[in-house]
Amino acid sequence: MCGRFVLTADLDDWVATLEVDEVLTEPLPPSWNVAPTDPVYAVAEHDGRRQLGTMGWGLIPHWAKQARSRHINARSETIATTPAFRESLARRRCLVPSNGFYEWADTERGRIPHHVALEAEPMVFAGVWSGWTDPATGQRVRTVAIVTAEARPDLAVLHDRMPVWLAPDLWGDWLDRATTDPASVLPLLEWASPGTVVVRPVGDAVGNVRNNRPELLTDREDMPT
Repeated sequence: MCGRFVLTADLDDWVATLEVDEVLTEPLPPSWNVAPTDPVYAVAEHDGRRQLGTMGWGLIPHWAKQARSRHINARSETIATTPAFRESLARRRCLVPSNGFYEWADTERGRIPHHVALEAEPMVFAGVWSGWTDPATGQRVRTVAIVTAEARPDLAVLHDRMPVWLAPDLWGDWLDRATTDPASVLPLLEWASPGTVVVRPVGDAVGNVRNNRPELLTDREDMPT
């Protein structure tokens, strides 16, 4: 699963990395502890152009009656058939940039948080988004879920699930709104999550969403060497 991640690179860096054509948001402050409901960057395609904006993390289906109906993750195995995601998979796919994510491993020492990042490049998650209108206020809200899959063997020691990240050569295919058939989209996820990862145990402070500072990425001091 993916329940916390890091988003610290500058907006201009993401614009360059993701080859964005149009920016629709002000910069977000760096976050070392992005949590559900927080605003995150998301890149989607409109009229063949890549647009970068912000969305709330936790997809609210367009038909939901209340904002509490949030889904932070979408399982790749069922995303095409789950009512909350199937329309978004067909028509509203996006990229969610990150500087790695956190996962908690169950050990003899208890649950230990780890930071997982790619060795040589940022992680760009596969996402799906939705637009929802608050019936009480009429406000239009855009929200996003991160796609997850069975963990790679080297990450399965932490958890049996992981977020799906895409290599740059798949970004365009994932964003292409002309492709609406799930049978054409789902194979992209089978080639996802490549590269060498760096996994480091970190301190327990990341477990509290109120903690948000660079020191959260400091190596855990009480682990055996």
